[in-house]
Amino acid sequence: MIIWLNGAFGSGKTQTADELRRRIPHSYIFDPENAGFYIRDNIPAELSEDDFQKHPLWREFTYSMLKCIDSEYNGTIIVPMTLVDPDYFMQIVGRLRSEGIVVRHFTLTASPETLHSRLKDRGEGWSSWAAVQMERCLTGLENKVFECYVDTEQISIPEVAGIIMSLLETGE
Repeated sequence: MIIWLNGAFGSGKTQTADELRRRIPHSYIFDPENAGFYIRDNIPAELSEDDFQKHPLWREFTYSMLKCIDSEYNGTIIVPMTLVDPDYFMQIVGRLRSEGIVVRHFTLTASPETLHSRLKDRGEGWSSWAAVQMERCLTGLENKVFECYVDTEQISIPEVAGIIMSLLETGE
């Protein structure tokens, strides 16, 4: 099974992924952002995009890696990654699902004020890339394809992980 943790920057994806990894025996965190950094760092600057997800190669690599890991790893794969374009979502998650791979998707949510506060706590100001993307992320994540929302506004990371564990157990 693949657990995809989505949400705007500052919603708690990485910390929740770490907490889930601690709770789920034989689980592994796959971070597609590393492929994006690799692509960005290994192409001519004039070919680079402002968001590495715009590179078809990133989407293909993410899909291929997850398919490969899922086929060879007898455990749970946890993916903490913001993905707000429905077409990109379908190219990765939809494609995996269409091939019979179980992908459980959860969108972590919080108010813009809380997200800005969390970004500030990790040293990112109002002009950071993550903060500048906030409106685009919040608007994009309203799309029905990203449903199964977990509100992180007033709860701790262990509580967020507990909600996700409960949803996994009930199949919701």
